[in-house]
Amino acid sequence: MKRRKLLQHVLRHGCAVKEGSRHTRVFNPANGRWSVMPRHPEIDTFTARAICKQLEIPPPAEK
Repeated sequence: MKRRKLLQHVLRHGCAVKEGSRHTRVFNPANGRWSVMPRHPEIDTFTARAICKQLEIPPPAEK
């Protein structure tokens, strides 16, 4: 999955994004959960699902 699509997905679900030095930190203010996202152009589907699970949002639709 493209990193850009995953970022759009987490933003649609109300998460906030903070850029770190090596990773992007994603925060879900609804439940106070944090996760980190790597800065690779392609993110493995397993990793994308794990990020969504950590943030307690639905996984992205596979296309």
